[in-house]
Amino acid sequence: MAKGTKNCYHKPLREKNMKEMKIPQKQIITFLLLSVFFLSVTGNVMATEEAKYAVLEKDGHFELRQYEPFIVAETLVEGDFDEVGNAGFRRLFRYISGDNQTKKTISMTAPVAQEMRSEKISMTAPVTQQKEGKDWSIAFVMPAEYAMDSLPIPNDAKITLRAIPARLVAAVMYSGTWSESRYEEHKALLDQMMSKRRLKPAGEYIYARYNPPFTPWFMRRNEVLVPVERIQ
Repeated sequence: MAKGTKNCYHKPLREKNMKEMKIPQKQIITFLLLSVFFLSVTGNVMATEEAKYAVLEKDGHFELRQYEPFIVAETLVEGDFDEVGNAGFRRLFRYISGDNQTKKTISMTAPVAQEMRSEKISMTAPVTQQKEGKDWSIAFVMPAEYAMDSLPIPNDAKITLRAIPARLVAAVMYSGTWSESRYEEHKALLDQMMSKRRLKPAGEYIYARYNPPFTPWFMRRNEVLVPVERIQ
């Protein structure tokens, strides 16, 4: 290095960036460690049960799946892609936590008589998001132990229960942030993989999240899915 030239590659830049962020480095490391520790102790709280499916084909991050029938609790939310998920999640979480006509709590997985008793509904995975006209549909998959006539009726009129029939679904899996740009990027990849296999959409594209918000981005499981049919 020439005389009088400052080393601008390591410590000075690192310290400057940390000051601009105004977040102590120790605090960042502690948050990540606590998140990883919490996940290792409790497990993935949104993935104790998933909608059942069989993998018919796998190619890297792409899968062609045959899903069994399942039931969802869903709600429509108007707004931007990055905002509607949280609003819908809170509304549905209140439902499975006991905000229903039997005060039944449905256990959260990885998505009737009018008695004043408490019962929870387990939450399954994933939490899904898809376009419905100008709104977004946010949905929790209900545990397989429930049928339409055994699920508690939501107190919130904005929540409905819907039976989803068995269907063929194409999916692309990825990790990282829950941004619209990442969703669009992997939606385009899914289209490419479908085109190679002479598959076409038979429904709306679905954005699926399998992890709670405190999960570090590099440990998250996200998916773009779409019901499909084969091109004759």
